[in-house]
Amino acid sequence: MRIGEVARRAGVSVRALRYYEEQGLLPAERGPGGQRHYPSSAVDRVGLIRQLFAAGLASRSVREVLPSVYSGSVPPGLVEHLENERVRISERIAELSEARERLDAVIANTRNPPSECRRPRE
Repeated sequence: MRIGEVARRAGVSVRALRYYEEQGLLPAERGPGGQRHYPSSAVDRVGLIRQLFAAGLASRSVREVLPSVYSGSVPPGLVEHLENERVRISERIAELSEARERLDAVIANTRNPPSECRRPRE
């Protein structure tokens, strides 16, 4: 399958596929003219790569995880690494939740300022 078809089926840009290849996440064979050719399984692999990125993993971590997904074997230290990533993501979620609560308070006060903040009418 050519790069444009994989991009269309996976819902990503051609540029994203090139990036995945550069990062060692998506192998491609090259034809005589240098064109990339992917197996039909590339579409599913791109979906998994996107899920892992959406989970907050860096490309280095995704590169470590992918072989385990396809082989079923987990190298030493991978589970601990993923657990650490989960903690990092949970901390970020807590930070974002706090920021949202602060923003909600600002919005509420802007819509209906407390009486001590209102200007007296002249």
